[in-house]
Order: sequence, then C-alpha cells, then structure tokens
Amino acid sequence: MELIRWNPRNNLFNLPSRFGALWDDFFAPSRHMTDNEGLWGWNPAVDVFENDDAIVLKAELPGVEKDKICVDVNGRVLTLKGERVSDNEVKQDNYYRRERTQGHFQRSFALPSEIDPDTIKASFKDGVLKVEMPKPEAVKPKQIPVNS
Repeated sequence: MELIRWNPRNNLFNLPSRFGALWDDFFAPSRHMTDNEGLWGWNPAVDVFENDDAIVLKAELPGVEKDKICVDVNGRVLTLKGERVSDNEVKQDNYYRRERTQGHFQRSFALPSEIDPDTIKASFKDGVLKVEMPKPEAVKPKQIPVNS
C-alpha cells in the first residue's frame, strides 16, 4: 500500500472555497456530486494491518447484508464491493435530516505481495468484515540464528 505525505499548506490557501463547498453541500449535496460519487455513494472505514502470519483488513459495514458483500483478489489488488440498501419504512414526510448513506461502495487496496486467493478467510460479524490473507512463505519474517 502506498502512503501519500500530507502537507497542511496545500489546504491552507484553499479555505474559502472549502467553506463555500461545505455550505453548498449542506443545502444542496447532489449539486457538486461527480458521476463517480453518485455511482459509489459512500466508502466504509477500513483498517489494514499485518502480523507475522497474515495481512488483515477490517471494514465497518453497518447495515450491509452479508450477501451484498464481494471480496476479490486479483494479483496484488484486493477489492471490496457491496451495497447498503435503504430502508424506506418511514412513512412520514417530516424528515429533518437524513445522514445515513446508502448505495454501492467499492474500495481497492494494493497488497505488498501476491496472495494465494485459496488461503483467504473472510468473516462478517456485528457489521464488521474481517479478511485475513496469509502471507506467502517467502514473505514471512524468518529468524536467522547467529552462530559463533
């Protein structure tokens, strides 16, 4: 996974337009939405870490049904796809605010090495998807004994 260095000066001189966009998004959120944002309306929060044996990904997917989640690995790229379906059970027209997003999501992650797709384990419990990808033998850390 590649890291991008954050530079606070990049956003410092752009504050007026950022505040304007924030104001506009509050009253007319769809006006500034790009085609990509309209198609993929939200991105779940994800933690990716590694231990000695595996690379682990945990994604928060509250309200997403298990059968609406897809995990793909193609070479060194892991892709999560899914959909959170709107619950339209509210029969009142008195909405003051609707902040919970729904729709499709897709996130892709570059893995540090190729992973064997047959060894991947995925579990979904309490709205959290956990994907464990065992490291190939060549990548696992190996302790070398020091001889005298």
